[in-house]
Parts: sequence; structure tokens; C-alpha cells
Amino acid sequence: MMEAKENGSLHASADEKKTNSEVHVKQNGHREEAEARFCFTPEPSLEDIRQMQAEFTDQRDWNQFHQPRNLLLALVGEVGEVSELFQWRGEVAEGLPGWSEAEREHLAQELSDVLIYLVELAEKCRVDLPQAVLRKMALNRLKYPASKVHGSAKKYTEYQD
Repeated sequence: MMEAKENGSLHASADEKKTNSEVHVKQNGHREEAEARFCFTPEPSLEDIRQMQAEFTDQRDWNQFHQPRNLLLALVGEVGEVSELFQWRGEVAEGLPGWSEAEREHLAQELSDVLIYLVELAEKCRVDLPQAVLRKMALNRLKYPASKVHGSAKKYTEYQD
């Protein structure tokens, strides 16, 4: 687990700070012209994030305000802030070409807020998110079999037998 400093930042090794492109190139042993496939760093885990946020909340005596309803409303507010960053831009391509580093960092901060509230809401509702995701992905594979939906944006009710 990464260690959280008192100010909330994380210690990361030089290897952990490498870009996804550098990791991709190193693993494949050659440089590719196209941008490397994106992947998350392994740390912090959702459990690490849950623990860091619990400590942050405890230190401020905010648990009294962090009940499921309030957390959900805060989460929705943060999703709204993410959507504002995309509003009026038209279609935005993968990788956000044309976005400045400041705009990318702003997006990262807002997405982080969304994740933090989601993890805290899951904690308060006693939902083990990684396990819930595994169950949901299994259901989605049944609902959307690749052989029937490949390349289609139709809802599952439009192709079921």
C-alpha cells in the first residue's frame, strides 16, 4: 500500500510515476508510434482509498455529515462538475487531444472527487465494490453476449430471444 502523508499526498516510487506509455514500451521491448493503451497504476487500491478517506473524515469529525443520502448528493454534484468540463466542447476524442495540462489536471481532480465519494458511499452502504463489479460484469456478459451485440449500440431488450 502507498503511504499517505499527513497532507493527503501519496509517496510513489519513480517506477510508479512513469507514464502509461513508458510502461507499455518497456513491457513490449519496442517503441510504438501510437499512444500506448491506458492502464491504471496498481496503487492505491479501492481499500487504500477507503482507508485514507475514512481517516480524513475522522480527523475532521465529518462522519456526522457523511450519511448515504448526503454522500450520494455530493457524488452527483461532483459528476455535474465533471460534465461541466465537457460542456460546449462538442465531441471529445479519447486521450483529450487539444486539452491543456491545466484542463487535464482539473478533470483529474474532479474525477478523483467522484471516486472518493463513490468509495465512501459504498462503505456506508456496505457494498464491496470490487466484488460487486465482478458480479455485475458477469451479468453484463450474459445480458450482452459478444456474438449477438458485437458492434451494436442496441439495448439488450432489442435482441433477446
